[in-house]
Amino acid sequence: MAIIEQRTYRIKVGMVQDYLRFYHKEAFEIHCRYLGPSIGWFYTDIGGLNEILMMWRYEDYADREARRTALYADPDWLTFIPKTRDYIEKMDNKILKPAYFSPLQ
Repeated sequence: MAIIEQRTYRIKVGMVQDYLRFYHKEAFEIHCRYLGPSIGWFYTDIGGLNEILMMWRYEDYADREARRTALYADPDWLTFIPKTRDYIEKMDNKILKPAYFSPLQ
């Protein structure tokens, strides 16, 4: 059964669009190279504001581990990570399991 990883980042006030541009320019291609195409990228409009959510699909936990290990071996990714400190206040990570009738399997 596939798993979905949902990552939520709380971004400093007023910097959501700046972060999205920065990430898209410097890291989106690297992320997709290792993690595959994302399921989606979102930002909050109502409720807890200044949050960005991204979702990635993996075949299972072993697939996730292998892909993320490869990502963290890439020098370009390791160069990018410290740059996020100027934007991110908090990070949260969840692994979601699709219900048997979910269109995302």
